[in-house]
Amino acid sequence: MTNHWIDIQNADCIMIIGSNAAENHPISFKWVSEAMARGAKLIHVDPRFTRTSSKADIYAPLRSGTDIAFIGGMIKYVLDDIADNPANYNMEYIIQYTNASFIVNQEFVFHDGLFGEVEDGKYTAASRGSWQYADTATPDTDPTLENPNCVFQLLKNHFSRYDIDTVCNITGTPKDVYREICRTYSATGQRGKAGTIMYAMGATQHTYGTQNIRAYGILQLLLGNMGVSGGGINALRGTSNVQGSTDMCLLSHILPGYLVAPVEGDADLEDYLRRARPSTITPQGLAGDTSANWWGNYKKYVVSLLKAWYGNAATQSNDFCFHYLPKRDPSLNYTHIGMIEAMGQGTIKGLWNWGQNPASGGPNSNGARAALANLDWLVAADIWMNETAEFWKRPGVAPADIKTEVFILPAACSYEKEGSITNSGRWAQWRYKAVEAPGEAMPDLEIMNLVMLKLKELYQADSRPLAKPVVELDWDYGSHITADAVAREINGYDSTGQLMASFGSLKDDGTTSSGNWLYCNMYTETDGNKAKKTDPVDTHPQQIGLYSNWAWCWPVNRRIIYNRASVDLDGVPWDSEHPVISYGQGKWQGDIADGGWPPINQAGNGAKYLPFIMKPEGVARLWGYGLAEGPVPEVYEPWESPLDENLMSGTKINPCSFIGTYRNQQGTPEQYPYVGTTYRCTEHWQTGIMTRNLPWLVELMPNMYVEMGEELAADKGIENGDMVTVSTARGEISAVAIVTKRFPPLTVGGKTIYHIGVIWHFGYSGMAKGDSGNILTPHVGDANTTIPEYKTFLCNIRRA
Repeated sequence: MTNHWIDIQNADCIMIIGSNAAENHPISFKWVSEAMARGAKLIHVDPRFTRTSSKADIYAPLRSGTDIAFIGGMIKYVLDDIADNPANYNMEYIIQYTNASFIVNQEFVFHDGLFGEVEDGKYTAASRGSWQYADTATPDTDPTLENPNCVFQLLKNHFSRYDIDTVCNITGTPKDVYREICRTYSATGQRGKAGTIMYAMGATQHTYGTQNIRAYGILQLLLGNMGVSGGGINALRGTSNVQGSTDMCLLSHILPGYLVAPVEGDADLEDYLRRARPSTITPQGLAGDTSANWWGNYKKYVVSLLKAWYGNAATQSNDFCFHYLPKRDPSLNYTHIGMIEAMGQGTIKGLWNWGQNPASGGPNSNGARAALANLDWLVAADIWMNETAEFWKRPGVAPADIKTEVFILPAACSYEKEGSITNSGRWAQWRYKAVEAPGEAMPDLEIMNLVMLKLKELYQADSRPLAKPVVELDWDYGSHITADAVAREINGYDSTGQLMASFGSLKDDGTTSSGNWLYCNMYTETDGNKAKKTDPVDTHPQQIGLYSNWAWCWPVNRRIIYNRASVDLDGVPWDSEHPVISYGQGKWQGDIADGGWPPINQAGNGAKYLPFIMKPEGVARLWGYGLAEGPVPEVYEPWESPLDENLMSGTKINPCSFIGTYRNQQGTPEQYPYVGTTYRCTEHWQTGIMTRNLPWLVELMPNMYVEMGEELAADKGIENGDMVTVSTARGEISAVAIVTKRFPPLTVGGKTIYHIGVIWHFGYSGMAKGDSGNILTPHVGDANTTIPEYKTFLCNIRRA
């Protein structure tokens, strides 16, 4: 989240899209309700009418997978209204704080759904180069926004096709409802107003999920809603520590603190930095004249990370042990889908499966289970036996035919261990151990420590060079590791052994260490472990809900990021009622300012720092040229679509999306005419391992079920409570049918579209058993992240 949970109360309008927050994020909805009590409007966009919909002022149904059309039409509405009514929008914000005025390369072309030439699923280097600014170091700008090659005009041209008739023909949303949403949400573009977007997996789990979020970003920037209280783009994370685990490099392409992972070709640290560290871009013609380009500090953060990992072994003479880091092959996909594909193809021989359940939780579950059988060994650490740990004895399989050797490590649950979690709002909070773990179960940290100590012992006797990255690892926790010791290491130390006060003091000469630069400031000599703070007093001058002494928030306890965009060029807040920061008497007050420099109009030449400090050009990107499939979002159909063509262009699917080949058959609308989508229910959690082993929750929700609309049920002769079979090209499941008004039919391209809703909490382990909804989902993913397309696939349904 760019903002945080409590700040939702400050919004004038809230749009929840791709999320059923009332059920799946109930604490967030506390603050939605608080905002509504103060007069805010709630818009809910979802294929299914949910409990969130029931609380909304405006509910808009849409066909699953059509977010870009929906938001693109809103962007067109705002762009057109800016031309007609500029006084209703914060034009100073748009011109001075975004790249709307930047001049783009004249070689840029867009034609029939493509932003240039695609080869082997990737845009050519020449095409990608044409997406950049005409001058990549000191780009010219046109503050009048009239130059035909400026970003603003390119946006107007691109989204001119997204008229209401076209959008609603693609999405199935009623036109009157859509117009009301455009009018209501665009009103947050006025100075002093704020709108927030709350989204979850319904937005991201598509082959163009990243571009869905890019579309939200463009809309929010045109409305001046980034950096302000009650604004932002706020991801509702799926579990309590998804944010924290991502910060600590859960994903395959990053190191802790979102540093990019090394690849083959990074011969040394300097090669790596040349590739990873962005060069400063200095725009010409804006009131601000300097970009902080905070990623220019890359070397400080990488070297401090290597010192945390390798201690005294990391020196300037050996590149701080950079050569010890594994190098990714840039042609390979190391994400969840890529890993399962490699297992299925016999490339990966062993798997550590830690607190995850790919046999039910990953897409194309039958394929994942077959891939597990290709392994030589599997280690599963979890609090209960799950489908992955028991894949070798699942129904229909003879255990004697499975060659994989399976090891089980019983783990402790969250109440049986101590440590921090970081919630969606980036707040790191300390959890305390309540009870001892049962039997042989151990906290994950202790399991990891014992494994690492044994590995170091074994590699100590190995004289080969490949042993050194393990042997020289600075692993000095002893036999009883503590979360407190790890928290200190993550924060980092200076050369005297004192805890670092802030990442602003990290150095690139090897005299400082930090296991994650973003968390440098969480544990200091002065304040100790700030994640333990529990002061319930809001110390903000106008008490806007920051609660800065409750827990700790990265970076440096800043509660709303890019908050220097919440003030004008003189440092005066756009919103006097909910100021995030304000400048007076030579200093910033309120939240921790996103850079301590004075306001642009009060700074000297060469020191007028632009507000978006993580961007090389210092402003936010309406035009984002760094993604795989283009600089702005474009409508594509899902990999499995009920339509024969893309109603927006001649390019049907995202040309850069990841398409798996392992047991990944594609269905057609002739065989599978209905749109399937997955989601959660209130009574179960994730793949159900924590909830399907609790008798009271099993009693509340004992069976796998699917939801379908009344019209489709009548057509198929299915009644509420019937057992049904839902099938796709990859497999079929049995479930109880819930016939409901919540899934109305939609008219798309002159065709009636029916949705079937599928939960994914069940499997063959635990007390309550049933088929996993992910038996149905395809092995395809987003072009940038490879997040699976769980939310849109083709299926059929019949009475069992």
